[in-house]
Amino acid sequence: MKIYTVGGAVRDALLGLPVQDRDYVVVGSTPERMLAAGYQPVGKDFPVFLHPKTHEEYALARTERKTAAGYKGFVFHTDEHVTLEQDLIRRDLTINAMAQDDQGQITDPFGGRSDLHQRVFRHVSEAFTEDPVRILRIARFAARFSVPPNDFTLADETLALMQKMVAAGEVDALVPERVWQELARGLMEVKPSRMFEVLRACGALQRILPELDALWGVPQPAKYHPEIDTGVHVMLVVDYAAQQGYPLPIRFAALLHDLGKGTTPPELWPAHHGHEERSAKLVDQVCQRLKVPSECRDLAFMTARDHGNVGRALEMRPATIVDMLTRNDAFRKPQRFLAMLRAAECDCFGRSGLDNIQFPQTAWLEQTLHAAQQVNGGEIARQCAAQPQRIPEAIREARIFAVQHLKNIS
Repeated sequence: MKIYTVGGAVRDALLGLPVQDRDYVVVGSTPERMLAAGYQPVGKDFPVFLHPKTHEEYALARTERKTAAGYKGFVFHTDEHVTLEQDLIRRDLTINAMAQDDQGQITDPFGGRSDLHQRVFRHVSEAFTEDPVRILRIARFAARFSVPPNDFTLADETLALMQKMVAAGEVDALVPERVWQELARGLMEVKPSRMFEVLRACGALQRILPELDALWGVPQPAKYHPEIDTGVHVMLVVDYAAQQGYPLPIRFAALLHDLGKGTTPPELWPAHHGHEERSAKLVDQVCQRLKVPSECRDLAFMTARDHGNVGRALEMRPATIVDMLTRNDAFRKPQRFLAMLRAAECDCFGRSGLDNIQFPQTAWLEQTLHAAQQVNGGEIARQCAAQPQRIPEAIREARIFAVQHLKNIS
């Protein structure tokens, strides 16, 4: 029996990056021998065992055969005669198909070190086409390993293979939960736009997020954005959110905030509730389809619907501001409203060709929220005890007065 460290741990160490997780492959053993050595079985689909002391995962070297569409249609074979090279050849990319023994010796049968040096994502074998999750993983890797001017590029032959998989309908077999999982992880990488560039290049974005894919080629009025293309603008916005280190809900909201522009004529965008109303509906559609968690869903919906109102906040009447605060449940969930302001702020700062951009709307709305929060709803309720139906409107009027007073003294 011989044990090797494989995959990402070897790759990241060669890149000089911190190694977060280690995967191990065991060659020349059997399930029975692993159990006898004190390892605990955990794998349902193939033999994976937990080390008796460290509880790290150790997988027996295996081969696999495709039996059905999607990423679960595999039959695995493992025994003591499966070699390390046979195990490595089933992996996705050459840079992930290297192994290191306990003496530090690296086994690299498919040129992974060379591709690391050249910053190239290249598939190991035709078996790559058997698992559609690999398309999402490569896109995510592109977002992670994006350190200009040394961004990783996609080998032409690998891109062609991914396009072939999309055309064959492999991506359509992915379950929503897995798509969301990979998208969420990619959004948390250093440059999320690279993920979507790869997905667009192979045609997968049109299949998993057609609402987003529709934004490329949609012109932006120069009066509002200088990027010309809405898709380019959205990528700048989501990358700005990543640069600020914002959490996933804000990054997701930044990604989807302009979906309505793909189906709304540009001349109607500036109109009240023009593309924003359509954006909110499309966000709801996307979130239902991908089964997006409520924290991300709610913030994305709010941002799509009201990011334009945030931009217009300095011109808004106090009553309109209070209605927006109420609509977004800002008095019960102020932190979520503030997160929405950050996402709307990304829409402003995620641009190219503009210097010294200012966005005082964020500070102004924070101040108006604070002023409106000072209204004593309990006291108003006592004053309206004889007419309880008047309480909601009386509280609203008091909040409007508080915002108006703030505006007068500002």
